[in-house]
Amino acid sequence: MKGVNHVIRFATKNKGKFDEAARVALKYGIELAQVNVEKYEIQADELKKIAAVAAEQAFREVGVAAILAEDAGFFIDALNGFPGPYSSYVYRTLGVQGILKLLENVDNRGAHFACAVAYCDGNHTICFEGGVKGNVDFKPRGQQGFGFDPIFTPDQGDGRTFAEMDIDEKNRYSHRALAFSDFCKWTKSQSLQNE
Repeated sequence: MKGVNHVIRFATKNKGKFDEAARVALKYGIELAQVNVEKYEIQADELKKIAAVAAEQAFREVGVAAILAEDAGFFIDALNGFPGPYSSYVYRTLGVQGILKLLENVDNRGAHFACAVAYCDGNHTICFEGGVKGNVDFKPRGQQGFGFDPIFTPDQGDGRTFAEMDIDEKNRYSHRALAFSDFCKWTKSQSLQNE
């Protein structure tokens, strides 16, 4: 592992999201510091827009040199992309069992997770995206992860749900790891240009 040479603040109250992102960032020599602020979340259909507005609001609220915010969604093919960017609300109100109830007697189990990571330095807001395709399982499996992880099996995995994987295993496939990897690569390229 490379030595840490950057510290960037990540505005999130979700410890699971922070832990996953921090593991990815460390591989690039970047340390994330969790800023435990309430995420300002607009209602919109685009994750990039939601994440960008959240990062800009967090930047104004926290008053640091730069900050990250993230938004993710769970998109189910048979439900026309529902819950999509409203996944957090749907998880709190319907939960995993509610989604499984909506998919009773549905053969098409295709779904994907998507993530947008927004970086704001007060002058610019830049977004990075990642996605992973898979299927909705018929019942929850696993105790790790959070949200809809117990019912999502990535196509490229070994048949386990995200909730059956530890953080490093999940980060091999996850939407969040892909988006944060792209952010970290961009950050490193910016550092090299400024040397």
